[in-house]
Amino acid sequence: MTEGTTENTAEGATETGAPVAAEATCRRELDLEIPADEVSKAVERVAKEFAKVARVPGFRPGKAPLTLIRRRFADDIRGEVLQSLVPERVEKAVSEQKLMPVSQPQVETLDFNEGQPLKFKAVFEVLPEFDLGNYKDLQFEMPAMDVADEDVTKTLEEMRERAAAFAPAEGRPVEDGDFVQLKLTGTPEGGGEPLQADSVLCHIGAEETMAPFNENLRGVNVEDHKDFDVEYPADYPDAKLAGKTYHYSVDVLGIKTKKLPDLNDDFAKDVSDASTLDELKKKIRDGLEHQRDHKHRDLLREKVLAEIVKLHDFPVPQALVEHQMDVRLERVVRSLAQQGVDPRAVNIDWVSLRKRNEERAKDDVKAELIVDRIATTENIDVTDEEVEHELQHVAGHSNESAEAIRARLTKQGTLDRIKAKLRSDKTLDWLAQNSRVSTTAAGAEAK
Repeated sequence: MTEGTTENTAEGATETGAPVAAEATCRRELDLEIPADEVSKAVERVAKEFAKVARVPGFRPGKAPLTLIRRRFADDIRGEVLQSLVPERVEKAVSEQKLMPVSQPQVETLDFNEGQPLKFKAVFEVLPEFDLGNYKDLQFEMPAMDVADEDVTKTLEEMRERAAAFAPAEGRPVEDGDFVQLKLTGTPEGGGEPLQADSVLCHIGAEETMAPFNENLRGVNVEDHKDFDVEYPADYPDAKLAGKTYHYSVDVLGIKTKKLPDLNDDFAKDVSDASTLDELKKKIRDGLEHQRDHKHRDLLREKVLAEIVKLHDFPVPQALVEHQMDVRLERVVRSLAQQGVDPRAVNIDWVSLRKRNEERAKDDVKAELIVDRIATTENIDVTDEEVEHELQHVAGHSNESAEAIRARLTKQGTLDRIKAKLRSDKTLDWLAQNSRVSTTAAGAEAK
């Protein structure tokens, strides 16, 4: 057997062992050859196996001449020979050259002729070789993320809004600020499934209310009827309405005003387990600070990732990039499904969306490879206690116990993903601790 390896670059093919330049790819090609006598033996062996079971008219099973078997089942024998010889030879060559494929080797330029050596090319991708940059001296800025009194007040107002009561407004027409109770039918222009609601509240004069509803319902009285059209913009959040025109037929059922509860101890008891308003404010602040800490941690990790990616220039396997693009599109699909939107019914150019995500997917793959290398270099690993803590955390947000989750993940073979994610996060936190981070606030920079 003879073999050789090449790697594609922007300038052409180079011999294995040459430095991997920034313009290189992770593609590898093995030119392999299996000696003619080895191929002939394999053909003979497979032909004899066929002869034992083949049914040939005029011959009892197992009695047909081998030359007839080889002629009659030539394509099948050829396929079996290739299946028995090629994968084994590729695996051996990969092992001998200490390569680590990240994609299934594909066979190209196959040359298989009777009595001749079997020649072929195995093409696959490998993990890139690269040197780590100065990752212990990262510098970047973080925005100030303090919890202010205004944030607590805003949350309190949102709680008041949710606890508001609606009272009927009688003896007058609708005014800005009122909530008009409607029975409506919306028919799409050009035909289609209508929208229907027997009782829906529309906040007149509100910023979130579309102009045609404000203009046509301001000043109406109970039992009035209105017909009007609404043109929804192309970027309207509800995909079922975006870019369409609906004709609405509306009956006014009632007019309501919203009364907000007073901010006092009774309010605190009604909306929470707090006994006083001051206690509720403290709980709100604690909750906002907890959210702030999570946002700060996530943003800090994003900044670290962005910096280490900028420090390194090396090719990444296209197979891993394709997988990462799949992951990104799956997130979009899940997000739509969580919003109650059927991804198949949304007018999205999935091909273009996938292409737009390619560069970000490359950065994702590159970041994962860099973080893994840093973790290995710095001996950063995950302990059993940290894995158990994570499983307990997951269990706290599900109906399963930590033991049941561990058993399920182990059975699915995905427990290692949890460990890998924990190791990555632990490495990013270590990098952040060893970085120089400045904080910016209101246009000023504070060290």
